[in-house]
Amino acid sequence: MSTTHTDRLRALLEPLAEQAGLDLEDVRVTRAGSRRQVQIDVDTDGGVDMDAIAEFSRVVGEALDESDLMGDDAYLLEVGSPGAERPLVLPRHWQRAEGRLAKIHLVDGGEIVARVLEADEDGALVEVQPVKGRGRPKERRLAYAEVTRARVQVEFNRKDDELLDEAADFDEGEDGAE
Repeated sequence: MSTTHTDRLRALLEPLAEQAGLDLEDVRVTRAGSRRQVQIDVDTDGGVDMDAIAEFSRVVGEALDESDLMGDDAYLLEVGSPGAERPLVLPRHWQRAEGRLAKIHLVDGGEIVARVLEADEDGALVEVQPVKGRGRPKERRLAYAEVTRARVQVEFNRKDDELLDEAADFDEGEDGAE
């Protein structure tokens, strides 16, 4: 059975990520001029912080230098997180996106924008947003088999009630008056 260069990299990186308490989300190798660029995305349930990324990057760099996977060629190593508009591929991605808005392409050719309410190993309960703001949101259970692809959407104008409540509490307590 033939394995690709990326498969061999994943085999090296998976145990390192697991040991660091991280999920290895993606590995890409591309050419950047005369050297190769190795891009690695990691994540955790609570999100990954810069210190964890820096430490994992150090460990990966050492492992790559000790292995023959990169040969003698120079390479650029980039370790990061999947980002705000991450694709939702695995159940854990859906679980991490709870409360977030997602654009979901369905097997039947349809497309919906929905808020992920909860997710498990089989599918997700979503709140489908009304088209052009008409009507009320409706809950729908989606099996992952119904989804061809999905991606978290960035929301710039979402008003989070909990944050607004905290801000009001902060403003009231600032001058000592209640």
